Amino acid sequence: MPPATTGPSGPATRSTTGAASGRCTRPTTSWFPDGVFVYALPMTTRFRGITVREGLLLEGPAGWGDFCPFPEYGDAEARSWYDAAHEAAFDGWPEPVRASVPVNAIVPAVAPAVAHALVVASGCGTAKVKVADAPGSLADDLARVEAVRDALGPGGHVRVDANARWAVDEAVTAIRALDRAAGGLQYVEQPCVTLEELAAVRRRVDVRIAADESIRRAEDPLRVAVAGAADVAVLKCAPLGGVRRALEVAQACGLPCVVSSALESGVGLSAEIALAGALPDLDFACGLGTGALFTADVTAPLAPVGGELAVPRRPPEPELRDGVAAAGERVEWWEARLARVRGLQP
Repeated sequence: MPPATTGPSGPATRSTTGAASGRCTRPTTSWFPDGVFVYALPMTTRFRGITVREGLLLEGPAGWGDFCPFPEYGDAEARSWYDAAHEAAFDGWPEPVRASVPVNAIVPAVAPAVAHALVVASGCGTAKVKVADAPGSLADDLARVEAVRDALGPGGHVRVDANARWAVDEAVTAIRALDRAAGGLQYVEQPCVTLEELAAVRRRVDVRIAADESIRRAEDPLRVAVAGAADVAVLKCAPLGGVRRALEVAQACGLPCVVSSALESGVGLSAEIALAGALPDLDFACGLGTGALFTADVTAPLAPVGGELAVPRRPPEPELRDGVAAAGERVEWWEARLARVRGLQP
């Protein structure tokens, strides 16, 4: 274990979280040189209802892992996020089968002009557009999708994500309208909550349905009977328990897969890219351009080049963490959460 050094807040105390100890004690600063760091990343715009993304980095012999379950998730659900972070830090990832992966641009619930600019700046040929962000938002969603289509041109792909905000009839109406506005949607991600609702929507529309929350938030993702309810499986290795576990889920689903970010830091995003790089088949661009949603990160930006991201062999070093350290009670909150979740049975 390296010796304690001086951080931006003064002398840094030594954390006992790490490869050697397997325990978590409470340091007195938000910067820890020997294995644990709590971050707070400011965002460019509100996304998933937040403007700051928090999480905790763990260091192990294989590198760094990102433990960042959303605050509203209970400890049992957060355990899979810990497993993913532990895999990255202590076990490493499987060998990739490709050197780079195509990615889509991310378009939050923003004005049409902003959406257009985001897509043009991304250099990507596919864009995922957030819709159903608020009740009665369909008119705004249609305008946003039209702007994205204009930015992509006729050869680009438009997909939308409703985050399970619609009832079945509402979803059918919205999907048909959005499909027209887009000049053809590639797919609609998680329009409703349950698999039964997804299946009902799928029978009534001519657009592919992608399942996200129905897989990753299931009690056992390996046993989700998703084939009759969806055409595409969206995988996120953080909530699924790591790259290897997500590969097992992909095989069990038996559907074409898309890998998407769980809005992690650059360290966590690297694990999602590693998953996309290890999938036997990759038919769609992946939702891994979320680095553009942060104004600062723990790493240099993982920005697509020519619409693709290089597949890493190990997590990047969080070299920029000094500028995004969480403080005070938020550090204590994340440390306490880590201690509770680590103590749960996998």
